[in-house]
Amino acid sequence: MEEGDAVFDSSAEVSLDSEVYWWHDKYRPRKPNYFNRVHTGYEWNKYNQTHYDHDKPPPELVQGYKFHIFYPDLVDKIKAPVYAIEKDGTSAETCVIRFHAGPPYQDIAFRIVNKEWEYFHKKGYRCTFERGILNLHFNFK
Repeated sequence: MEEGDAVFDSSAEVSLDSEVYWWHDKYRPRKPNYFNRVHTGYEWNKYNQTHYDHDKPPPELVQGYKFHIFYPDLVDKIKAPVYAIEKDGTSAETCVIRFHAGPPYQDIAFRIVNKEWEYFHKKGYRCTFERGILNLHFNFK
């Protein structure tokens, strides 16, 4: 873990409606294993510079996320898992990121902060699927 990273545990996972899949009789549907981190830090704007210092820092803000989702037993290993951003019905400050991979894995979703992403590789964006692991890293603008 890097400085400013915290474990993004299962308490942030959003429960999805139960679905019956076409492959449920052949493969037992299950949720994928995952290891997620949330990157937090300080915003040193004029207000925070005036009222806080390094000994007494301002409140930490979410600056980005790192998702590592493991799909070792995918039926179709050629087709990469995908993610979709959905609106959160409870709050405008958060949204739901939903990961879909296909059989034998169920969809998994997490509630994240609703901010605009940096899509440049130099700014920390990464979306890869290799050796059965989906890596999605992004920071906010």
